[in-house]
Amino acid sequence: MEKIRAFIAVDIESDEFRSQILEIQKKILDIGADIKPVRPENIHLTLHFLGEIETPLMEKIVDMLKLIEFQPFEIRLKGTGAFPSMRKINVIWIGLERGQEELTEISRSLETQLRKLGFSQDKKGFSPHVTIARLRSGRNKDAVADLLYESKEKSYGSMMAHAIRLKKSVLTPQGPIYSTIFEVKS
Repeated sequence: MEKIRAFIAVDIESDEFRSQILEIQKKILDIGADIKPVRPENIHLTLHFLGEIETPLMEKIVDMLKLIEFQPFEIRLKGTGAFPSMRKINVIWIGLERGQEELTEISRSLETQLRKLGFSQDKKGFSPHVTIARLRSGRNKDAVADLLYESKEKSYGSMMAHAIRLKKSVLTPQGPIYSTIFEVKS
């Protein structure tokens, strides 16, 4: 049976966000860091990573998503950071100044419904952020950390969130290719 790698997310479609994100990605590249930047069309805010899903379960997830209700809400991005920490940078992210409450509520609702479908609880918990790059090696890591500290109060703009999407992820040597399987609009 075919399996689809999937996740549930809010896409970041604001041109203002994208240009600001490209700007910080360029700054990180300019200091000689060995990163793999997230392509602008792939920038999103993950609500729940599902992993490899078989088609019958995917249909149940779509049915579950049809029941999710939410009002449009503002997402305002602000600040930068890294997972798992600034000392051991694997993922570079931009945080949220507004929209965390709504996203957390939607994430909790999804988590409850997904557990009914047999998914285990996310052990790390929900931490709303937008991944902008992954570090491939430790080259110039300290300079990356300095840049992230300098940008921790920087505002990246705002957008209204109107849709939650079930996304398919196809991994390729050039990077993942995302497509929308199903969309819930507010």
